[in-house]
Amino acid sequence: MARGDQIYAIRQFLTIEGVYQHHGIDCGDGTVIHYRKPSATIERTSIATMAQGSKIYVKQYQTCFIPDVAIRRAESRLGEQKYNLLFNNCEHFATWCKTGVSYSQQVVDFIPMLANINIDSLAEPVGRSLKEAKQDDAIQLVDRALSQIRVTWDTIQPQYTQELKEMDVWQRVAIQALKQKREDLARAALQRKREYKQRAESHQEMLQKLAKMTETLLLNQQSWQQVQ
Repeated sequence: MARGDQIYAIRQFLTIEGVYQHHGIDCGDGTVIHYRKPSATIERTSIATMAQGSKIYVKQYQTCFIPDVAIRRAESRLGEQKYNLLFNNCEHFATWCKTGVSYSQQVVDFIPMLANINIDSLAEPVGRSLKEAKQDDAIQLVDRALSQIRVTWDTIQPQYTQELKEMDVWQRVAIQALKQKREDLARAALQRKREYKQRAESHQEMLQKLAKMTETLLLNQQSWQQVQ
């Protein structure tokens, strides 16, 4: 770790270790500028506050701003409250400070990852985390998880809706082409329809998993509240 480094710690999502990284800019004096949770505000805190007991790692770049510039960029956004999981999260902020580009690799990786998640396997760790957590912590865990799910849902749902519309459009194009005895155009239109259908099916599966994740959270929250 050095002054101006982009540093990050592995944080837990509902006590499932290693699900996401929390990023910030090292100021070189034991403090770090980062999008602090749960305030969702860019603040300057101690590195210990950011790490929350986790190991700190350094993000390496071949080309980036010098330390003074990275820190000045971070300081210019102190107090900002425009956090968005998919478009302006802690990694977007820290990467922008270091490179000038607002980018989050973990968001890029998250959407395809949904297809490989066994949602049913989350029920037990979710329930355990709520039972083990203090009341305020449990409430924050669920609220944060539901917020993250909602943002992801709001990103996928419009794409899915548009893909269904495109399927209908290309189906009508194919029918019209056949009426005009243009089998070549009909085949091309049906191929486009198949492409949109494949995308729609993939997004439908993701939306179903998000719905299941939400159901799992709410059911466990209800069970937890009943035993309090």
